[in-house]
Amino acid sequence: MSHPIIAIDGPAGAGKSSVARALAERLGFFLLDTGALYRSLALLARERGVGWDDGAALGRLAGQMQVEFGRGPDGGRVFLEGRDVSAEIRTPEVSLGASHVSLHPEVRAALLPLQRRLAAAGPCVVEGRDVGTVVLPQAPVKFFLTASEQVRARRRYQELRARGVEADPGLILREQQERDRRDQTRSEAPLRPADDALIVDTSDLPLQGVVDRLERICRERLGL
Repeated sequence: MSHPIIAIDGPAGAGKSSVARALAERLGFFLLDTGALYRSLALLARERGVGWDDGAALGRLAGQMQVEFGRGPDGGRVFLEGRDVSAEIRTPEVSLGASHVSLHPEVRAALLPLQRRLAAAGPCVVEGRDVGTVVLPQAPVKFFLTASEQVRARRRYQELRARGVEADPGLILREQQERDRRDQTRSEAPLRPADDALIVDTSDLPLQGVVDRLERICRERLGL
């Protein structure tokens, strides 16, 4: 790909979504949230009666799934089979489902070409867990955001409460730890920083400070 690509990976709660969205807006790039594809698949599987543990069936469903990302005024919105599922795919249940479906090699193989096709549309910030290592290893700028377990769990709790969703802080932490374990130990594309990724700990940094730092690095490396 000849256009600029910025890869942002990291575990849940590290600030990837907020940072990627803000960075894309500042640079005028398209935002591609690869995690939304796994969330959309988990939601669609639940609606179609496909078990999250059925790798073969999920792989077939992933190969047929139609997902589009909003641009312009609709930036950040996710459309599954033509309908806006931006809120539905952010529920705790679907988040858990996304972690389960992402374990299956059939699913990752089916979604890999879709992710690369979407990223080929133009300059983009691509957010996920294996963007820099598997999906787009040729990306010229790669970041891996992280934060302490407690900070990440607290952010998730605050996010859910802000949306009016009842949440148990202890349960959120336990589910996060389990998801981290699955992501880091799965056989296909385990969660880890790319060898050439810049690791940024966001535990004690405000969103604005993280975005400022990443923007400065991107402009320097990409000549923007």
